[in-house]
Amino acid sequence: MSFGDQHSGWDLHCRVVDNFGDAGVCWRIARMLANEHGLPVRLWIDRPQTLQALLPGLNAAAAVQYIDGVTVCDVTRIAPQPQAAAVVVEAFGCGLPEDYVVAMAAMPRPPQWIVLEYLSAEDWVDGHHGLASPHPRLPLQRWFFFPGFGGGNGGLPREHDLLARRGAFDAPAFWREFGFAPPHSDCLTASVFAYPDAPLAPLIDACAAAHEPALLVLPEGAMAVAARRLLGAGESVQSLQRGALELRWLPFLPQRRYDELLWACDLNFVRGEDSFVRAQWAGRPLVWQPYRQEDQAHRRKLAAFARRYAEGMDAAAAAAWNPLVQCWNDSDAGGLAQAWLAWRAQGAALQKHALEWSARLAAGPELVAALVEFVRGKVK
Repeated sequence: MSFGDQHSGWDLHCRVVDNFGDAGVCWRIARMLANEHGLPVRLWIDRPQTLQALLPGLNAAAAVQYIDGVTVCDVTRIAPQPQAAAVVVEAFGCGLPEDYVVAMAAMPRPPQWIVLEYLSAEDWVDGHHGLASPHPRLPLQRWFFFPGFGGGNGGLPREHDLLARRGAFDAPAFWREFGFAPPHSDCLTASVFAYPDAPLAPLIDACAAAHEPALLVLPEGAMAVAARRLLGAGESVQSLQRGALELRWLPFLPQRRYDELLWACDLNFVRGEDSFVRAQWAGRPLVWQPYRQEDQAHRRKLAAFARRYAEGMDAAAAAAWNPLVQCWNDSDAGGLAQAWLAWRAQGAALQKHALEWSARLAAGPELVAALVEFVRGKVK
């Protein structure tokens, strides 16, 4: 029996932990499964209001709705049942309801159970990708699927037309749409999307005191609120000049428009997982702030990515990129100003490397296609 003869639906389970990251990654995967692979998909999510910020057409009050090819279900209002699923994806180890798992085991043909893990560049990931783990009590098996940066893992999610859209992007038109003049060619433009403990004030001070002009772009959120408070700017203020620095506030952008902001900038401060991945596809230099964990696992993840990302990078560029990343994550106010100046001096080399890195990733596996192939390979 070929895949899809009995049932072909996919159930994707998401529990929102990291603000927009979990919802963003899960929605992106669900949409690609439906629109690029023609698969029936149900996204079970516990906080649809978080997804609504990324997908304005979503009705957060609806228990069930169909949008952009995906059936979105509020798991707090409807108990999920696996009967329509050929594949069950447990995103980021979120856990499945016990009665759902029992129902899976009772089916004549239990669904394929995939545990989609968080992204990490750590060396151990490739050795664990694709491994199976039997359920301790029930006749079920879970398969662990790891995103990654090429090699022996699942790769990163990338829509089929993403790089073509990036190539056709009109940056001046983007700025004019939001009521701003396009930045001058000698102005370094950086978007800032970070957790509240990021050292925003030292970054503002460093940019303002520098000789070269800079533009910081703040989509509405924690950083935008913090910048308004630091500078005494009211909510109606959309731009502000301080020394060599201009700040611009943008509305919170839906998922697809956020890509455009990344493309419009020379540098992107990003956080978590979804914006981190999108910044890499943008082909622009990035500074990543991973989600902080009590066991300091985020530091290991940052170090592992820094090692991998810097491979093949010009030595002077690497010596400038890494200190800025470290100062940003360590809230090192004292070192940030010097790191900022060093980074700017290597901007052209870092831009070249970012494009090369993006091309290298594009030559590797694409996560959703790899996931579909992985499942098909398990169906007998």
